[in-house]
Amino acid sequence: MSLFKARDWWSAALGEGEEFDQGCLCVGDVDNSGSGHDKIVVGSYMGMLRIFSPHANKSSEGAPMEAQLLEVKLQNAIIQVEVGKFVSCSDLLHLAVLHPRKLSVYSVSGTAGNVEHGDQYQMKLVYEHNLQRTACNMTYGTFGGVTGHHSLCIQSMDGMLMFFEQDSYSFGRFLPGFLLPGPLIYNPRTDSFLTASSARQLESYKYETLAVATDAESRQDPDVPVKTGGKRLTPDWTFVLGELALDLSVPLFSHSSASIFVLSERNLYCFRDNGQIRFMKKLEFNPSCFLPYTSVTDGTTNLLLGNHTNMLLVYQDVTLKWAAQLPFVPVALRIGNFPELKGVVITLSSDGHLLCSYMGTDPSFFSTPKVDAREADYEQVEAEMKKLQKFIREASRTQDILPKTDAEEDLIITAAVSSSMDSPSQALIQDLDGLPVPSVTVQVKVKASCVMQSSKLTVGVQPPLAVTQDQFALQPMGFGASTVVEFSAFLNGRYPPADLTGDITVSYRSPTELNPIGVPRVHQTRFSLPLALVCVPSSPAKNTRFKITVDTNQPPVELSSIFPEFAAKSEDKDGNGLAFQFLSGAKVTVLASKTSQRYRLQSDTFEDVWLVVKELVQRFDKHFHKLGVKDFKKSFSGPLPLQDYFLSVDQHFQLRVSAQQYQDLLSERAVQFRAIQRRLLTRFKDKTPAPLQNLDTLLDATYSQVMALAEAAEENRVQLEEAFVRLRSATHLLVLLMSLWQGLTPDQTAILEATLLPLLQDTPQLGWEESCDAAVSHLLRTCLSRSPKDQATSLAQTGSPVLGLPQDTTRLKKHITMLCERIGKGGRLTLASEANIQVPVQVQNLAAPGGVEPITEAAGDAEELTLPQEATKFIKKKQPSKKVKKDKEKKEASPEATVSEEAGGAEEPVKEVKKEKKESSKEKKESKRESSKEPKEEAKKESKKESSSSSSKEKKESSKEKKEKDKDKEGKEASKESGDKKVSRKSSVKVKEKKKEPEAGDV
Repeated sequence: MSLFKARDWWSAALGEGEEFDQGCLCVGDVDNSGSGHDKIVVGSYMGMLRIFSPHANKSSEGAPMEAQLLEVKLQNAIIQVEVGKFVSCSDLLHLAVLHPRKLSVYSVSGTAGNVEHGDQYQMKLVYEHNLQRTACNMTYGTFGGVTGHHSLCIQSMDGMLMFFEQDSYSFGRFLPGFLLPGPLIYNPRTDSFLTASSARQLESYKYETLAVATDAESRQDPDVPVKTGGKRLTPDWTFVLGELALDLSVPLFSHSSASIFVLSERNLYCFRDNGQIRFMKKLEFNPSCFLPYTSVTDGTTNLLLGNHTNMLLVYQDVTLKWAAQLPFVPVALRIGNFPELKGVVITLSSDGHLLCSYMGTDPSFFSTPKVDAREADYEQVEAEMKKLQKFIREASRTQDILPKTDAEEDLIITAAVSSSMDSPSQALIQDLDGLPVPSVTVQVKVKASCVMQSSKLTVGVQPPLAVTQDQFALQPMGFGASTVVEFSAFLNGRYPPADLTGDITVSYRSPTELNPIGVPRVHQTRFSLPLALVCVPSSPAKNTRFKITVDTNQPPVELSSIFPEFAAKSEDKDGNGLAFQFLSGAKVTVLASKTSQRYRLQSDTFEDVWLVVKELVQRFDKHFHKLGVKDFKKSFSGPLPLQDYFLSVDQHFQLRVSAQQYQDLLSERAVQFRAIQRRLLTRFKDKTPAPLQNLDTLLDATYSQVMALAEAAEENRVQLEEAFVRLRSATHLLVLLMSLWQGLTPDQTAILEATLLPLLQDTPQLGWEESCDAAVSHLLRTCLSRSPKDQATSLAQTGSPVLGLPQDTTRLKKHITMLCERIGKGGRLTLASEANIQVPVQVQNLAAPGGVEPITEAAGDAEELTLPQEATKFIKKKQPSKKVKKDKEKKEASPEATVSEEAGGAEEPVKEVKKEKKESSKEKKESKRESSKEPKEEAKKESKKESSSSSSKEKKESSKEKKEKDKDKEGKEASKESGDKKVSRKSSVKVKEKKKEPEAGDV
């Protein structure tokens, strides 16, 4: 069927920013002119009431204004308007206006003038009812069969039906099982009210039932029996719709059958008056409103239906007869008769677009132009295809997680750090141990390339650094506008920071045509503070505990040219030595060799070297880049100072343990304190005074303990913050030394830094130790695994225990040591997808959830794998002989045997078989039994059981245990003669399948 546009006959735009809904439109001869022509009455949620008498559009722009008869601003929002006989002493039509807390009835009258524009209309209030409950909607009709005038029924938001007979209130009833209000309509044929409840069912209530039901001054519980006179309110009939009803309608045409129409979210229903369904039409769109308007043939009804695709559809029962396009989504539909045209379709949108239209078509004079038939240029098509394929390859090759920013930024942030210190200093702490604490000014310029609203600038620095102001509210800026803010940064603690960089974040809203409020956006930039902010030049120290040597491939450079701001105040005039004294008291000395290309950094504390060595490496890069040296390289040849690093780890861990202990003690003392308070309160409330039995003394002592523990916990928290900053400094230093040691690329260095520093701050729920252990374990299982087989089998490990505070740091230290060893042996750090790894064929059977082991660790690992309790029932009680025990102790004493046992692979049985051939035949049998076992005694017995059962299954299954044992021995001996390698390998696989998966941290 062709789709045509609705022909515009008259239209008007009602106000700006006003909202309209389903009940805001009604049509009728509201001014009682007697001509039979309708007027359009529109009310808005903003309280504006307008009355129109439309006519055909003219060429003049004032046509809509000429059609407007009246416009009144009411005090309250208008929910619904209706036209009817609402005054008892008059047969004229009046206008009923429903407000949230008021019902008003007006009379509209017009006075003819002497000139063309002299007609005057006025609206007079006849009566009003103040409502005790917030109204939702209303309906009217001849309730109870009374003729000559209309009564009103209002449904409140809490489910009460309030009945009004003209200017008097009749009664009110609560609907049973009410939750949310729905549409309400009156059926005069059966004198009943129809509504759709929140239970998604259609309910019908007789007016007579409502009148004689229990008076509902307040909501009654349906389970409580009625104590006063009257009957409990029950519906006459119900029908389960199963979906939300949007609107109800009861047409009263002469030729139409007695029908009730219900429009729901996905269906159109038609019922008889007794609740039996006549037909149902499933809709393929989302409807917005509908209106049954006439009956062409007996037994059928024509109706208009609007949907959210701007369509107006005409149905005859369930058959679609016409479809027309509207310029908006209609929320209300009416049919009106006007002097120039009858049967006009009146539609209203939610934003106030009022349209009077009729069905019809406009001829289209558009003709499709002829397309020139040209032959395809295959060379050009092929070149374009290659270009597109190149783009696809480049897009699929990149694995960036974050989207790339546009070439032109909407906001440009420039941060400039002053080259000189502030005078006077803005620091909160003016001096530390006699050394003045300086501050430096940072100037931030924000330049906008678009319209910016609700802008806010935030500054973030690493503790113990602080700024004078960390938040700025920026004024709205237009295109090309800029603003400048300034703040000072300084040291606010007695320990050096782990990083001298800061972050500047600007959050703003950029309005668009579709979103005037603005799209929220965030822009960030970084700035670096000078080293002179946290340290001053000093005299070099000769005897220190920690020493680090950095090698270069270029001739030695005088330190005075690298650090000119420190060399001017330094006491060493030779130029090959420079000392930095931090404001916290630590001193770092840098010595340059005159003959070799080495630089030594030394200090009494390990983590304090970090800021100086970082600054030294960065300034070396800038210095040789200015000289045009392209092959400048720097390296670190000495052993990694892991033991010094582990001291910082242990100190941080001990403070975390202390914080947990303080928390537990505080909880215990708080429980004790509240218990004593309850007992004292009971004693004080007792009418007969009783002795306190030293409860007051105990309360004072407990209070003192709580306060002391709180102060100790707070002091421990401050120490923990300092320890974490020092741990971050030590970790940064270790990462830098490892990158210099192995020549890591910037990407590999970033991966290593993210692994060893997964957190920027500690929390009681998640700390650095468990996070770092999980990250290092993941690297050891994936990119740093010993073989592709281990890497593939690690993918099958599913799930891991919840991260928590470990018992000690032994495991973490061991994993970090293994990480350094594997990187030192050529391990490659990468974040490539594990799905691209080729899985060997022999590993495919192992790569199943719960069927793999973690990778083996280095020799000397004291941790042993334990079997689950289910596996212990397979272990026999037979113990090995004394000679076998001696052989086992010898193997455990040798480190090579330990490595072979931890490997748990298929090579162990072969080596032991060759070794046992040199012994006597008796020892050979016992040792071969030993060789088919796993590293632990229980695992060995388990594998023996499984290997015997696997060999017996190959022959024949038997129900008797003795025969099975004999067959196991025979199969075992046959396997020993042909070589024990195959049996032991199968048994090891079986034991792996029986084992529970170890912890995720076991690498």
